[in-house]
Amino acid sequence: MKITNRVLPLAAITTVALAATGCAGFGGGGGGDTASGDSITFTTWASESEQAAFEQLIGEFESANPGSKVQLNAVPYDQMFTNIDAQLSSGEAPDVFRVDYGNLGVYSSQDQLLDLSSSFSADEISAFTPAFWEAVSFDGKPYGVPHQTDVSALLVNVPLLTAAGITDIPTTLDDAWTWEEFADVSAKLRASLPAEKYPFVYNWQLGGTPRWLSWLFEADGTLLEDDGTTPAIDSAAGTKALDFTKSFFSNNWVPPTSSVKSATYADSFFTEETAAMAFAGSFLVPDIDNLAQFEWAATPMPVDQRGATDLGGNALVATKTTKNPELAVKFLKFMSDAENMKAFCAATNELPTRADIDPADIDFAVRPDVMPVFVEQAGTIEPSDVKQLTSPSLAAISVVMQDQLEQAFVGGQSTADTLKNISAGIETATN
Repeated sequence: MKITNRVLPLAAITTVALAATGCAGFGGGGGGDTASGDSITFTTWASESEQAAFEQLIGEFESANPGSKVQLNAVPYDQMFTNIDAQLSSGEAPDVFRVDYGNLGVYSSQDQLLDLSSSFSADEISAFTPAFWEAVSFDGKPYGVPHQTDVSALLVNVPLLTAAGITDIPTTLDDAWTWEEFADVSAKLRASLPAEKYPFVYNWQLGGTPRWLSWLFEADGTLLEDDGTTPAIDSAAGTKALDFTKSFFSNNWVPPTSSVKSATYADSFFTEETAAMAFAGSFLVPDIDNLAQFEWAATPMPVDQRGATDLGGNALVATKTTKNPELAVKFLKFMSDAENMKAFCAATNELPTRADIDPADIDFAVRPDVMPVFVEQAGTIEPSDVKQLTSPSLAAISVVMQDQLEQAFVGGQSTADTLKNISAGIETATN
């Protein structure tokens, strides 16, 4: 299976083998002799469709800028940031690289990225969705361009739901299931399905632990106070979110092996028909469409006090030590241009981060019928969510969350102790 944006943030978890098919080995960086004159290096991980899209756009960039060259280094995902960190330390980092929003703050807060404050006008900034411009900013300064996003929605096995008497599947947020309605659907599926199958599976495995925060946000809770360091999770909303998600396991609604430390991704449970529903990102639509031998559809994530989803996707950044900052900035602007972003998203089933792109105008390559659900779901991301999901401390916090949620879900730990322990971990991580 080809992987592109599964983990947010990857620095929180020990290395996971996510090798992307067809990727080349890790190439040279931009801090040495590789990038000189009118050339830059660009390092990224990529699925097959992403690599093809990058190559196409790089060719167009070079044609539009005669004499300029962009060396693309497509690397396995599990090597990406270990190598970036080492190259930054040795002065051999690429000129430009791809980074998820959850990890960008780690690099910008350590003064390792090129400050783009003087490179983008107010009009250019206003073209981006505010939440995603916030995602690339640190201390009020932008250190990258939001390139694309992918958010989670709920995929459903239509025949299995129909067999359980569930035929009214929402297609818009206005009609999304409430937590209570989602629980009712899950109970009906549990009663209908054989013991070895389960109502649903959630996508918090293998580094996806921060996706649990969607439930916290839906309950109108927060991980951190406005200062970005004080824990706020030990609250009525935190209790509600944790109690509800613990019930997934106690009610036998999810596979017992699908907790946050599981080695199997949610989409695998879904395509193998072990689970009737699965929370999954839009970037997985092509793989799921290829593997699922049944009719499936998409519906919005359940809502409580509000709607929410995870902040998937990635930004493109230039390193502070790039030998060719002018060309690096020109490349970042080219890649985040409206038409180029639209073309990239169409080819990869990902979503734009520009407010001046109407997703309805994007001709998605695979299952365009389900993509409007993901498009609308992306609108539930609020600036306050972004601020927490891009905290420089989130990587360390995620490690604590994974350990504590695992104990709560399958280890019998109480809600009160779990929230207390996560709060203590936040204080350690942010001080």
